[in-house]
Amino acid sequence: MEREIASQNKFEPVIVAFCCHYCAYAAADLAGVMRLQYPTNVRIIKLPCSGTIDVLHILKAFELGADGVYIAGCLEGGCHFIEGNIRAKRRVEDAKAILDAIGLGSERLEMFFMSSSEGVRFAEVAKEMTEKIKELGPSPVRR
Repeated sequence: MEREIASQNKFEPVIVAFCCHYCAYAAADLAGVMRLQYPTNVRIIKLPCSGTIDVLHILKAFELGADGVYIAGCLEGGCHFIEGNIRAKRRVEDAKAILDAIGLGSERLEMFFMSSSEGVRFAEVAKEMTEKIKELGPSPVRR
């Protein structure tokens, strides 16, 4: 039992963040400029718009070893491509249903909305997701 607890404490999750260019990626950049500290567990992939995310991209991230994934897009109603973030939200809901159906768990996937001026929020989201995934433990499909 103690060995199991010790191994969980050493677990460092891999988290993939799909970020839209105009808002979430800019917020990540601002977090860096502000020298905000957030976990290095987050691997950022820049998208032209969160609406370009496909369920297959999300599932592939898990297949390739991600323990958690989140999509970060513009604020609702503020997408540069009008409804891209709404499309992304629907796709995340679809992917969550698939993750539950295959036994991976929908709680490993989230969608966040933020503006380009929210560097602090980006850092908070990165911390929040890292802590959440640490509690869940390694992905069952992790190689």
